Amino acid sequence: MKTKKNLIYLTILFILLLAGCKKENVRDIEDEIIKEGENIKEENIVEEIVVKEGVPSPLSGLYASEDKVNRRPIVVMYDNHPNARWQAGLSQAEIVYEFMVEAPYTRYMALFLINDPESIGPIRSSRPYFITTLLEYDPVYVRVGGSVQAKRDIINLRIADIDGLSCSNKVLWKNKEVNKKAPHNTYTSMEVIRRTQREKGYKETGNYKGFKFNEVDADIEGFSAGKILLNYYKNNTSLYIYNPDERVYYRQKDGAVHIDEFDNSPIIVKNIIIQEAKTKIIDNEGRLSIDLVGEGKGKYITNGKGINISWLKKSREDKTYFYDELGKEIILNPGVTWIQVVNTNPDINIE
Repeated sequence: MKTKKNLIYLTILFILLLAGCKKENVRDIEDEIIKEGENIKEENIVEEIVVKEGVPSPLSGLYASEDKVNRRPIVVMYDNHPNARWQAGLSQAEIVYEFMVEAPYTRYMALFLINDPESIGPIRSSRPYFITTLLEYDPVYVRVGGSVQAKRDIINLRIADIDGLSCSNKVLWKNKEVNKKAPHNTYTSMEVIRRTQREKGYKETGNYKGFKFNEVDADIEGFSAGKILLNYYKNNTSLYIYNPDERVYYRQKDGAVHIDEFDNSPIIVKNIIIQEAKTKIIDNEGRLSIDLVGEGKGKYITNGKGINISWLKKSREDKTYFYDELGKEIILNPGVTWIQVVNTNPDINIE
């Protein structure tokens, strides 16, 4: 404030002196400058400088130390059966996908890079469409079993795999500290996963393309999206409620506030992507086929607003790109992203 006032004063004083003004005129102008300076609002001339340490994560745009950002992503297959809730470590994931599995359930696929949860679980089995998605991130994959086709894919595609059915119970174990019965009680930790990654000789870094992020939080112009309700099946819903003060969404599952089992912290989301994909039942067990290669429609939601988008994935290994209505790749706000994979013509309410 003083710096700007002094600069104005010195500039005018210098001009007046050059013009041969009298001393008393200079004093009059000085008084006028001071009066004007008192009316200048400090917030209009002072810019807050935020120094970010480290480098941005390609998964969330959040800054962390370079050694963490350069690690290989970890993908964890989370159980979401009602008897498995709540999940531990999920609040520390940077990207989470929610997929339909055998009716009436859904399952989470969570991506970790910069965070290292002490407890992760419960962990469940794989499906082929989970693999179609995780191939985009070249991760280490943590699971417990899978469908026949999923197991074949993991072998044929040489995925860096940690399977609870074949590894030691020191890697994935039955957690006796939670009130859950098998198969909803298999847990691990990020420390153990990273150590197992090294022991198995899996490479330390991943070869993948992340999302594009704004340098600072930005609003979008679109429809109102303060409340987003997704009806997957009867009595299986995901609800997001926007908090305008914090500029984030709080999540509910089946009418209950979604929290992290480990520390009871709420699941907080910055970006929501709804991805429509053709879905059909393929066997007597009710297993699904979800077409994630090709193109489709969706929505992108952040900061209480939403826009219509499209998505494109050219091959199973290729990245899924999301575009706005002008055909430009969407740019996310830094923070956690949840991607809700739904059937075409989904039952969704946004207001």
